[in-house]
Amino acid sequence: MEFSPLLTYALDWVNLLLRWAHVVVAIAWVGSSFYFVWLDNHLVPPTDPALRDKGVGGELWAVHGGGFYNPQKYMGAPRALPSHLHWFYWESYSTWLTGFALFTVLYLFNAGTFLIDKSVMDWSPVAAIHAALGFLVGFWLVYDVVCRTLGRGPRGDAIVGAVLLAVVVAASWLACQLFAGRAAFLLVGAMLATTMSANVFFWIIPGQRKVVAAIQAGQPVDPVHGQRGKQRSVHNTYFTLPVLFAMLSNHYGWAYSHPHNWLVLVLIMLSGALIRQFFVARHKTEVAGKPAPWHWAIAGVVLLLGVAVWLAPAPVSAPVASGAVTRAPTEAELFVQAQAIVAQRCVMCHNDQMANKGVALHTPDLLRKGAQQVYQQAVVLKAMPMNNATQITEAERKLLGDWFRAVSQSGAVGP
Repeated sequence: MEFSPLLTYALDWVNLLLRWAHVVVAIAWVGSSFYFVWLDNHLVPPTDPALRDKGVGGELWAVHGGGFYNPQKYMGAPRALPSHLHWFYWESYSTWLTGFALFTVLYLFNAGTFLIDKSVMDWSPVAAIHAALGFLVGFWLVYDVVCRTLGRGPRGDAIVGAVLLAVVVAASWLACQLFAGRAAFLLVGAMLATTMSANVFFWIIPGQRKVVAAIQAGQPVDPVHGQRGKQRSVHNTYFTLPVLFAMLSNHYGWAYSHPHNWLVLVLIMLSGALIRQFFVARHKTEVAGKPAPWHWAIAGVVLLLGVAVWLAPAPVSAPVASGAVTRAPTEAELFVQAQAIVAQRCVMCHNDQMANKGVALHTPDLLRKGAQQVYQQAVVLKAMPMNNATQITEAERKLLGDWFRAVSQSGAVGP
């Protein structure tokens, strides 16, 4: 889909402002989530009999910003509620709303460019949009049924965790078979993030409202609401690091363009969950005075290192010596070949009529001026051409890299 330069510029501003807002509110949500998980795991029974009589089950003394704080948590609910009660939910809702708006502007509005890679799945933008939305809704429905039916009993959490891991692996594989790699990674992250916010909207906040209503009516509080809210809150904290990786992954083409990209996604998300488990478990061992559970962190880091080694590019083998001396191509010869590649693979989107992102490459001078960007986007990140729409080959990417290194040595890069 082609847009006028003014509309493209306006959409860039919308993209920037939505992305900025999304990051800000996500920081607020993740920060408060991490804090309350930390707080729950650091509470100790109060020594003051008056606090115990009031129903306080745990407290913490902390110092921050020059002041002393004494947060207290009630077992069940207090006998009476204050007139001003703060609710933590707009952090979650704002994060999802800005994220979905950004996903709509960038991916759904440009589905033919961002969602579809015809070498993966050649289908219509309308079908791809419906499938993408189906991932968001479908995973939540499956997750919710799993939690409600299998999350009971002493082994309920372990069973739910194992089933959800299998579902996430299956969803990651399916997304990478249907969508462009970049979109697939983001979609899996959005799928988990939607479930996190849905937990708040459908279970945590409604449960808290029922507790408040019971207290105000002078009725006994059903502890199931707190148990359900705690279960979903714990799930959210384990989803956080996998979601953050999925959201950042669009900057790293070597990850989402790999032939087994679904496995790359699963392994890196799993490493994030393991590292998060270390921090959650460490909170508990710290209070108990026990050694930190480093095995979780080590497992996560080893898994990350394993993926890094697996994805590392193969070393360039030296040419086999022979009787004839092979002359290295000159920068001018490499430039001729690089210009031919750029003309075939890049210029249709980077020319005087349609200079996407302000980059035009249709003349020799402009190509030399944009050499750094070509190298970063096409060779290092492998993010361009978008979804490899023009089918650039690995050999062509290598030649562009050879030309950039040659032109860098000659000092001919830049304006």
